[in-house]
Amino acid sequence: MFVPVSKPLLGKEEENRVNVAISTGNISSFQGGYIKEFEEKFAAFVGVKHAIAVSSGTAALHLAVIALGLKEGDEIIVPTLTMMSSIFAPLYERVTPVPVDIDEKTYNIDPKLIEEKITSKTKAIMVVHLYGHPVDMDPIMEIAKKHNLFVIEDAAEAHGAQYKNVMVGGIGDIGCFSMYANKIITTGEGGMVTTNNDEYAEKIRNIKALSFGKEHKLMHQSVGYNYRLGNLQAAVGVGQLEKVDKIIELKRNMASYYLTHLNDIEDIILPHEAPYAFSVYWMFHIVLKGRLEGKRSEFIKALKDRGVETREDFVPYHEQKLFIDKGYVKGNECPLASHYAKNGLYLPSGTDITEEELEYVSKMVHEVVATI
Repeated sequence: MFVPVSKPLLGKEEENRVNVAISTGNISSFQGGYIKEFEEKFAAFVGVKHAIAVSSGTAALHLAVIALGLKEGDEIIVPTLTMMSSIFAPLYERVTPVPVDIDEKTYNIDPKLIEEKITSKTKAIMVVHLYGHPVDMDPIMEIAKKHNLFVIEDAAEAHGAQYKNVMVGGIGDIGCFSMYANKIITTGEGGMVTTNNDEYAEKIRNIKALSFGKEHKLMHQSVGYNYRLGNLQAAVGVGQLEKVDKIIELKRNMASYYLTHLNDIEDIILPHEAPYAFSVYWMFHIVLKGRLEGKRSEFIKALKDRGVETREDFVPYHEQKLFIDKGYVKGNECPLASHYAKNGLYLPSGTDITEEELEYVSKMVHEVVATI
């Protein structure tokens, strides 16, 4: 048996809408009604006034930085353990990301460590709801209010996750989602920006579509970007939203299965769901400890040999040679993230994973643990 690390749940809901878009010829970002429908339904899902469909989660983050007016010389607080899109987006505008270490249970940014990193140049905090688990947002928002900072939520992995019964992506100033193929809901490639601020929404809608003029389309208002999502992709997104509750239920069932069947392995740290959180378990992330610590490569290879695909953890921002060489980071400033990242990986967690596959993966994990 081969169990991929992720595969999306696609079916008639998506196929029927894509066929309509193709049969009518409405496939671009300026044709057909699926983009408007996708945006309106996504805004309702998150509980915000505005949702703007874009070409990727990275594009969403870049547009958020621009909309908030962040510029060269400014600093933004970021979690060091994240996909590098969270770091690249500020750098596109020459905004300096300042790394903060993680909370040892959720692996999200540790709010207790933020204030010591704030300087006169700090203009914003970016939080990342890592692996579908919400960040502890109340202290973040209090710090932001105290220091007059913007808050960007990178919710790329967390569609439907809730912090104290409030959807992520609607708590900070701007939320950013990815719709890549392995995300909670997908359009293949794509993203979404969410906000309750009319001014930010208008600016993002304009900039993402080449900043066309209002009275004369080709008299551009500013430097714009082609960050549009196509109607074909939006058709898939509408179909995904139609079954998003089912998708989230499947994700939580997947996590529940692993938590039940792997909890007897003392050398593996399993995911933690904080009391304030409703996690959507984008990926089932584990950390090797004790006898298995430092043996991640061996562990991954042994599972691969048995047909179980895995992914190793992100390399933290502060350990990226590119940024160490540029002097942005020191390489040793976030020790907890370094420790967990070197021993972390995630198991097959796709939305379409079957119970038979879950059973097989769990059995193989036990087998590998016993043989290493």
